[in-house]
Amino acid sequence: MNILVTGCAGFIGFHLSKLLLEKKYKVIGIDNLNDYYDVNLKKERLRLLKKNKYFTFKKIDICNLKNLKLLFKQNKIKIVINLAAQAGVRYSIVNPKTYLENNVLGYFNLLEVCRKHKINHLVQASTSSVYGNHKKFPLNEGLDTSFPLSFYAASKKSTEVLSHSYSYIYNLPITCLRFFTVYGPYGRPDMALFKFVKNIQNGRPIKLFNFGNHQRDFTYVEDVAISIEKIMKKPSKRKIPFEIYNIGSNNPVSLIKFVNFIETQLQKRAKFIKTTIQLGDIFKTHADNYKITKKINYSPQISIEQGVKKFINWFKQYY
Repeated sequence: MNILVTGCAGFIGFHLSKLLLEKKYKVIGIDNLNDYYDVNLKKERLRLLKKNKYFTFKKIDICNLKNLKLLFKQNKIKIVINLAAQAGVRYSIVNPKTYLENNVLGYFNLLEVCRKHKINHLVQASTSSVYGNHKKFPLNEGLDTSFPLSFYAASKKSTEVLSHSYSYIYNLPITCLRFFTVYGPYGRPDMALFKFVKNIQNGRPIKLFNFGNHQRDFTYVEDVAISIEKIMKKPSKRKIPFEIYNIGSNNPVSLIKFVNFIETQLQKRAKFIKTTIQLGDIFKTHADNYKITKKINYSPQISIEQGVKKFINWFKQYY
């Protein structure tokens, strides 16, 4: 059985593909290898995946419907995990159009080919950002998510809404996963952990928005990959085969505390530039994991201290 992983050269896509290959699944990976961040990091992830005989890579953009149709025609794909997206809250403020094209129109193309080929299960990556400024913690899937604070979050909310309609009209099994601040080795250079480690290591100051009072539910990337692998085998059996699940650690940590973990591992003190909250930013995230735990017996294995240590070990080795 072929599993299609879109965005396979991305951060979560790489870790998921690696796990699937270790479990002897046949993985077809596609990616457009765009230059939103260091393409060499994407190529390095790909290089490691290509070592496995069960892996096939195609350079395809999900915005290109013609190429997607050809891919599905030539391969018997039964499960699709869509991790191809334009990421980043802050970038969406200056460049909203790319989010519409990649996250909404690109996803629409995928929905179309999935319904025409009657695939068994489509797993779509969403985000905790859809919760906006909710103050009722922990955040559960039943909360109203009609008021996202960034265009990135709005584009992801749009995919959830499209998913439900396709599930309802075409009986297409779709599961949307709301990820909470995923981090770990081979992480994205535009994310806080990467920036903090790089700057502290080089003696440069780090910028703390909201004066470091943000709280984030940091979730280790391998815990996320394990969850996706389990959930992909369990499409909804409901009349409308659509579900949404949170995937978080259920353990929010303040940015100041997060920096302390990094300082301990690097054995170096951080220099700070503390500044006000940025447009589109959410003050706190905290996942309610009840629903996902019930479905797949989800239990995060890696603590924040262990996760930061694993990232720093990789960072020092890679750079």
